Amino acid sequence: MTATGSAAADDWVFDGGRLCLDFVNTLRDRKRTPRETLPDPAALARWLRRCGLLGADTEADESDLAGARRLREAVDRCTRTVAADELPDAADLVLVNAAATAAPKPPTQAVIENGRLVPATPSHSAADTAGALGLVAQDAVRLILAAEVRQVRICGAELCGLRYVDRSPAGNRRWCSMSRCGNRTKVRLHTERGRRASRAHEDRGDSL
Repeated sequence: MTATGSAAADDWVFDGGRLCLDFVNTLRDRKRTPRETLPDPAALARWLRRCGLLGADTEADESDLAGARRLREAVDRCTRTVAADELPDAADLVLVNAAATAAPKPPTQAVIENGRLVPATPSHSAADTAGALGLVAQDAVRLILAAEVRQVRICGAELCGLRYVDRSPAGNRRWCSMSRCGNRTKVRLHTERGRRASRAHEDRGDSL
């Protein structure tokens, strides 16, 4: 798979409904010419920080970037395969599980909320890139073990290919985002219908 590069954070979308799918979606336009939005280690670190997974003073290196891209594609293959009621490739599963073990394991703590003693919500940030990617991998593991994985869809737009969880009441969501791909597709189809109607009218005129 050949991907073009882009470092613009504006290319990042968070419509997947799961952390791991948002990570998969950092490779855009998968249906035609994939577009890379994590072209360098700095972009990877920025994405992880934007998701609250990595501390502000932590950077990534080339090895982190290569590992992140391998993890991203393994997560994509695993989620799509399980969504289709099939078993994932063993090597992909090993990679995702291994990445998940690097996630931070904060100690259990107790807090008082509303007059009750309850477990504290664990931190979702890591001290290094491996730990941050581990949190992504853990979300992927939870997803492929959950019934919700059957709701993973691929955007129906011609070029897009973004992955998302369809939580619509009827289970018939077609687009990663109605405001982005849905409206664009409707405009394109409307324009094409107008052109066909115009050509048909011209053909009828020529035949007279």
